Amino acid sequence: MPDFLLELRSEEIPARMQAGARADLEKLFRKEMDAAGVALGDVTVWSTPRRLALIARDLPVATVAVSEELKGPRVGAPPQALEGFLRKIGLSESQLTDRDGVLYAITKKPGRATADVLAEAIPAIVRAFPWPKSMRWGAASLSSESMRWVRPLSGIVALFDGKVVPCEVAGVVSGRETVGHRFHAPAGARLSLQGAGFSGSKVGGAETVVVSDAGTISIDGADGYERKLFIAKVMVNHQAREDEIRIGARAAAMGAGLTLVQDEGLVIRGRPLLKLRRSTGSPRPFSSSATAPSTAGWNRPGRLTTPAPSGFTTCRSNFSLAGCCATP
Repeated sequence: MPDFLLELRSEEIPARMQAGARADLEKLFRKEMDAAGVALGDVTVWSTPRRLALIARDLPVATVAVSEELKGPRVGAPPQALEGFLRKIGLSESQLTDRDGVLYAITKKPGRATADVLAEAIPAIVRAFPWPKSMRWGAASLSSESMRWVRPLSGIVALFDGKVVPCEVAGVVSGRETVGHRFHAPAGARLSLQGAGFSGSKVGGAETVVVSDAGTISIDGADGYERKLFIAKVMVNHQAREDEIRIGARAAAMGAGLTLVQDEGLVIRGRPLLKLRRSTGSPRPFSSSATAPSTAGWNRPGRLTTPAPSGFTTCRSNFSLAGCCATP
């Protein structure tokens, strides 16, 4: 069964809003699919400072045809009651069914292609999104009825079974193009990653991503999305970024002969600010199904418990984000 990928890309999303945005995106998506009769499998939602991403697995190709039955007045009821019922359902008296002296309206709704359902759902989700604070932008912002988003919406990736789901929101047209890290995946770059960890094609012994002259990366479908962004220096899985913060902090502390005291709150605060994978050491690709690395035997990021050597920063936030790169 086909999978669906949705990416909503914008300028920087405030760190404090990202967790709520992930929950809201899944909630709105499920609501739209339930209303359309689309059965859902697993739904995964990720975030980086500049994007929200949702992957829905094992969607049906089309919805199931359904028959709806609405009970009306009894046979011989006052004409006013019958006329009101007919106006409500938009049918004529000859289209009603008499069953045991009661009139029923029976309507059949054919199944719809899931791609068509998604094309209608995406604009509805974007427009209904409950950001705590949002803004209007561009010439359209002169109208109070114009589109609102947390920051200017710049791109939509919508792929169902590898094909683009055509839709448009506030002048932004859906496609299959996304972007990597704004500095470490420049236009025209050819990026590769040696090693295993993701399924997919190999090019010359390495998984390769080519950044277009316009600075974009083409996404084939849901399966290759996380891998391609990882190669383009973006770790879209926010939980994996949190694990990398712990690993990088531990490595920095050990290298300086220091000990860390657990401060999980600092890790959680730092996670939404980062999207770049570690640039040192062996690659550590993660997927949504990957097991988080063990933290047994070492303290997690927090304050330094021994004095720092000369030239080594003791700033809690800088130290705890060792090995990662804050998004400019």
